[in-house]
Amino acid sequence: MQRYYVDVIQGRGSYYDLGLLAGQQLKASALFSVHQNRRKKSIRSYEIDFQQVKEYFRTYAPVMWEEFEGLAEALDWPLYDVVHEYSGFQADDVNSGCSAMMSGGIFARNYDFHPKTYEGRLLLWQPDHGYASVGISGRMVGRIDGMNEQGLVIGFHFVNRRRAEDGFTCSVIARMVLDSCATTEEAISLLSAIPHRHSFNYSLYDASLQSAVVEASPRGIHVNRNASACANHFSSEQLTTENRYHTVESNERIRLLQQYADAELDAARAYETFNNPVHGIFKKKYSSWSGTLHTTVYDPQNLQVLVGIGESARPLPIDFKEWLAGNRLPVTRLFGEIDTAEKFVHM
Repeated sequence: MQRYYVDVIQGRGSYYDLGLLAGQQLKASALFSVHQNRRKKSIRSYEIDFQQVKEYFRTYAPVMWEEFEGLAEALDWPLYDVVHEYSGFQADDVNSGCSAMMSGGIFARNYDFHPKTYEGRLLLWQPDHGYASVGISGRMVGRIDGMNEQGLVIGFHFVNRRRAEDGFTCSVIARMVLDSCATTEEAISLLSAIPHRHSFNYSLYDASLQSAVVEASPRGIHVNRNASACANHFSSEQLTTENRYHTVESNERIRLLQQYADAELDAARAYETFNNPVHGIFKKKYSSWSGTLHTTVYDPQNLQVLVGIGESARPLPIDFKEWLAGNRLPVTRLFGEIDTAEKFVHM
């Protein structure tokens, strides 16, 4: 078993202040050299129209531009470099699994990926305008999953990178939703409007217990309302041609997830079901980019969270409502273990 950790980062203030804090935290971590090396590849891999990207953010997520400016100051990078590297526009994300269940007032999720891609950052942000949120970061400013102060929860699920087009990547899209949407319906509207670079499912749940899975590709959107589970394939007839050739495992997993959803598990039981490998959701294929790295359970009505790192991990409970009231979470790092020798870069 390999031991690893996730840093807990908390911030309040303007988006510029949050970007400044995030950049300072990055520069002080082992992750910064990884990002610097990735920057060399990013420059060669894709181009952006800076003014076009700025206009997209002005339309869909204007406050995030201030965060990029704070990041630029902290990293001592030109603003163009920060936007090119972290805006999620035209970047490529590699394949990832992921399972989610939305049932009985609980949103449970496993994030399945390769350890070398993991940033290891749990963020609690409270901006002076826009919605506060709690979640695991991806691509620095993005979110792998999270919940905002209105009780809206989102997770994403890889479907395909084939035939990519101009648009944003999954983690930045999730962040846009958390920053500006209060309900599942508002999230559906935003996900239907923004350009998508790749094909992903987006699982949604809100404080009124309205659920949905948005099947999003560069070529179209389909919404499955009142969905109780989500995996890594499109189910709608309109978008099945977007799926990868092999969907057997994803179909089997969603049938299992739906069985658990029908049982309407409470938060503790949902967490144990997702985090303990004996129940069939936790995955160990780390070398194949498909091993579970964290388990999160969100209670959108009560703004409660359970976060666990690694296999059969003791979860950290987070009372997000108390944190929003000004109470600081007295934890700076979470630890866990997984059964692999694959290396983490953020440590």
